[in-house]
Amino acid sequence: MPNRLAGETSPYLQQHADNPVAWHPWGEEALALARAEDKPILLSIGYSACHWCHVMAHESFEDEAVAAIMNRLFVNIKVDREERPDLDQIYQTAHQMLTQRAGGWPLTMFLTPAGAPFFGGTYFPKSPRYGLPGFADLLERVAQTYSEKRAEIEAQNASLLEALADSLPRPGAATGFDAGPLTALREMLGRSFDAQHGGFGAAPKFPHPTDLAFLLRRAGDEAGREMALTTLRRMAEGGIYDQLGGGFCRYSTDAEWSIPHFEKMLYDNGPLLALYADAWAATGEPLFRAVAEQTAAWLMREMQAPADSNEGGYYSALDADSEGVEGKFYVWTREEISALLSPEEYALVARHWGLDDPANFEGTEGMEGTHWHLRVTAPLSGNTAALLEPIRARLFAARKTRIHPGRDEKILTSWNALAIQGMAHAARIFNRPDWLESARRALEFIRTRLWRKDRLLATSKDGRAHLDAYLDDHAFLLAALLELMQAEYRGEDMEFALALADALLENFEDSEQGGFFFTRHDHEALIHRPKPGHDNATPAGNGVAAVALQRLALLSGDARYAAAAERTLRLFQPQFARQPGGYATLLEALEEWLTPPRLVVLRGPTREVSGWQTRLAALNPPNTLTLALPNPLAGLPAALDKPVSDQVNAWVCSGVSCLAPVKHWPELVRILEAEDFG
Repeated sequence: MPNRLAGETSPYLQQHADNPVAWHPWGEEALALARAEDKPILLSIGYSACHWCHVMAHESFEDEAVAAIMNRLFVNIKVDREERPDLDQIYQTAHQMLTQRAGGWPLTMFLTPAGAPFFGGTYFPKSPRYGLPGFADLLERVAQTYSEKRAEIEAQNASLLEALADSLPRPGAATGFDAGPLTALREMLGRSFDAQHGGFGAAPKFPHPTDLAFLLRRAGDEAGREMALTTLRRMAEGGIYDQLGGGFCRYSTDAEWSIPHFEKMLYDNGPLLALYADAWAATGEPLFRAVAEQTAAWLMREMQAPADSNEGGYYSALDADSEGVEGKFYVWTREEISALLSPEEYALVARHWGLDDPANFEGTEGMEGTHWHLRVTAPLSGNTAALLEPIRARLFAARKTRIHPGRDEKILTSWNALAIQGMAHAARIFNRPDWLESARRALEFIRTRLWRKDRLLATSKDGRAHLDAYLDDHAFLLAALLELMQAEYRGEDMEFALALADALLENFEDSEQGGFFFTRHDHEALIHRPKPGHDNATPAGNGVAAVALQRLALLSGDARYAAAAERTLRLFQPQFARQPGGYATLLEALEEWLTPPRLVVLRGPTREVSGWQTRLAALNPPNTLTLALPNPLAGLPAALDKPVSDQVNAWVCSGVSCLAPVKHWPELVRILEAEDFG
């Protein structure tokens, strides 16, 4: 019989609905049961595309004997970390404090009925191995500890809750902002940069889009920009990038970007798409354009609800596994490829994709023989590169006939916002109306289905939207709207942006200490209420909020937004001044506080304004916001409401100061390329 997860919207929870474990979703019913029966809680947090989550499920949660122990000794709660990032943040932090080790997924935590954790880990095997105890034995020992050592657990809980409270940022002495943290982050990234393979540090390697964006926008720092460009090149040539279908996997298991964990996450690909667009604008390299085009095509083809559906959002993730084997969908034997190609074509791709080298995907359980995961070992150029496209298409068509990895089709507001921002940014730089339309479809789904009476919701699946949205949902969506307005200004987008900004200030800001809590003021009471400032796989909500609010203040003229952003910077200043690593998004806000972006407003006849906008987007000037406002637009904020004209006029503004309107394109280019305003 299905357990209590059968009615949930999360595909991850639904994957466990037929387990013999008496799973509960997180909620008052499960917590009340634990209190009433005085049982500890076994909290398991994961996500649908997670390989080791599947392994633990197959080994333990589907096993009748293990499930019987779990049901006898614990109240068992299953959480999708993507729907409940609030719980994931809290218990990942608690795990690190208890074990002094990094967390991950699956996260396995044992809690008191009050929700305080007293023991935990990540993946536990069914039988002892990898230096880990067997899960069934562990369950018995944890339950015995809970029964016999209550006083010690209560003392540990008190210390843990105090440590969690102490982890909140606190503003330091009021001092002025300076560029010191920016210099320190640049130096830190330089020390950890892998000059041969790109990226930072050793394996495993993650893309870190926020750090790459920080380096890429550093005008005048050619060495820093080259670190970003080298990393983007090596990633594009590696196996972390899908050489046939486009899009990036979550991370590489090796330092060379060759073999990834194969799940493809929406949250990675939106920011990376924007980065590859910027890299192309900076260099004109065909590789960057190809990756941007292929990734945008993948997002629209495989990750967006069909145009004929009632939805328009982007789905969350593709699984790492197919047919129970990680990576099986993506890898090839030499025989499979040679059967599809002529001898001349095979010789070309064997050299290009490393088929002449030893197999790089050997010994995988559930797959016979040796396999190759495609990555570029010998780049092609000129006419030879053109020969690759029909070969890619043929192999891609053959791969489509395989059993595909599962797709998590829930639509998350925050991750959609990252994809919308990336698609809109790339659409503007490459002048791709189809990409912009894709981004607008996703935005309209959020606006019509997840924005309810000025209250934003976090997730939707199968027509059911629920869960109050978090800081990231609001901040990322505000940033996405600002990008959409630069691609194509619409008054309703400005209205939505202002409403979201007001919701941030009203429902999330700490007006006394500064910064934004991750959850609303009226959210359910949990053991901790974080204020995240550190970038992780996604940028920090406080950093994105600070950047977006400063920019919205520039466009709207409303100083409240800039003041909230400044309070956020002051709150986190002691942290990013002491250790800037991981604070790239907040440091972007600091950069723009120190040197506010220039605002370029184009006004004039629609066709001519559009032409200037296209050329300006390809130029992609740094630290510049551009809005194209054809004459017919009305009802503009005062900061944008420039006079109409029978020819294009460009107003270049910094703060409240604007130059005289520019009527000639070469003069605008000269102004934008000058180091000093004016």
